[in-house]
Amino acid sequence: MLDPVRLRIIGSLLDAIAEDMGIALERAGISPNIKERLDHSCAIFDADGDLVSQAAHIPVHLGAMPMAVKAARQHVPFEDGDVVLVNDPALGGTHLPDITAIQALRIHPSDALPIAYVANRAHHADVGGIVPGSMGLTEQLSDEGVVIPPTTWINNGIIDSAVENSLIQSMRFPDERKGDLLAQKAALQTGITGLQKLLDRLGEKEVLQGFRELQNAAERHVRFLIDQIPNGRYIALEQLDGDGFSDQPILLRLTLDVMGDQARFDFTGTSEACRGPMNCSTPVTHSAIQYVLRCLAPEDIPASGGTMRPIEVVIPTGSLLDPPPDRPVAGGNVETSQRLVDLILTALAPALPDRIPAQSQGTMNNLVFSCETGTHYETLGGGAGGGPRQPGASGLQVHMTNTLNTPIERIEQVLPIRVHGYHLRNGSGGAGQHPGGEGVVREFEFLADMDVSILTERRELSPAGCAGGEAGQPGQNMRIAEDGERTLLPSKWQGRFRCGERLRIETPGGGGWGQADRDSLQTP
Repeated sequence: MLDPVRLRIIGSLLDAIAEDMGIALERAGISPNIKERLDHSCAIFDADGDLVSQAAHIPVHLGAMPMAVKAARQHVPFEDGDVVLVNDPALGGTHLPDITAIQALRIHPSDALPIAYVANRAHHADVGGIVPGSMGLTEQLSDEGVVIPPTTWINNGIIDSAVENSLIQSMRFPDERKGDLLAQKAALQTGITGLQKLLDRLGEKEVLQGFRELQNAAERHVRFLIDQIPNGRYIALEQLDGDGFSDQPILLRLTLDVMGDQARFDFTGTSEACRGPMNCSTPVTHSAIQYVLRCLAPEDIPASGGTMRPIEVVIPTGSLLDPPPDRPVAGGNVETSQRLVDLILTALAPALPDRIPAQSQGTMNNLVFSCETGTHYETLGGGAGGGPRQPGASGLQVHMTNTLNTPIERIEQVLPIRVHGYHLRNGSGGAGQHPGGEGVVREFEFLADMDVSILTERRELSPAGCAGGEAGQPGQNMRIAEDGERTLLPSKWQGRFRCGERLRIETPGGGGWGQADRDSLQTP
């Protein structure tokens, strides 16, 4: 067994390799989505496809990637120098714009089996489909874009042009798509080179031992965490704003059973798969669980595959969280995932009252702008929930996303858009002993006709407070005509804005924690 200090060093070296992969992807990326927003994630996996290490990238990506790597291993031989692409939600994907690129590492090219895999997942601004940006109100998975089962894109270091063309020619702005794919290739090579150097430095035996012990350490940390939660059954219920097609309530239900150092997450009672794009692939649910566990851990848990060993997950087949393979899932990855975090934290609040915060904005505020010159995908921050020890942060990308906003100058450079306002939404955070953070306001003027898609949550139901704190303000999506007339838009919407019209997005504030001192709230 490795000395704990030695194991921490190996873990840090592996994390650094994953971080270097992310830097390579950022620098080589073409689209603002990759280069400025940093909507990508990188990780390292063992020979079985189990997670070994990851960069501090996007939670919804990272918890799901092991399933994609394992699916690819089962379907594709992974010869030396091969790069495999996959985005199929039934095979470890989250939604179609998130394309995962995977490469195997062998000690010697002639070895029968790899000893590790490197992978990255990047959100492409468009992957085809009937709606620009591949993030609209659709009713079939095929309408959202190109579905990629595990597919060998690069054979023995050489790009298969036929495969590449068959993929990107179905997507809008294929040159940009190709550029971002090549950036993913560069990131994989950075990972392979880093692992080879580590093997040269430490030797195969110690590196592989480090893989195993990091996973075992993660398991021990999670078991310790669960053991601190009082045994019992904890139940929570959340409701989504809708799927863009129907007013029918969409419910998320969790029954959480804690038994010693093990836990069972049972989502029985969750609504059936919906017509619109709020369906959520199974890997996303696993991502949400892992994210919450890592947030609650008193110490930093090694980012490895042992995290889920003490966890049993029950998801009803055909439900919103395990939809039929033909159902759309674009919004499940970005919106339902956020509400899953709300659900899990709400269930745990009675068990851990001194550790659970109020609800955060519960949305990524997804926007897609598209015209003849390009397509751009944007998310917006909002208010974080107040917690037992401090107020919630303002204007922050919360929970399952960890992207940046696109700089105003970059948006105005790539599309005919002028940003008229970008500021905190004062008064949107819920009052409390520790108030919720403020949302943001961002207003766009379109200088040409623009196709727009909106996928948001928390426009009807407010982020709840906790421990007596008040709810945060729900968000608003607003269309402003040239004459100044304002029209509220629903949480899910797509259509065309005319030149001169504006879109104003007001994101939700976080809920407050604890009862506010009313005297301190009164104006002197």
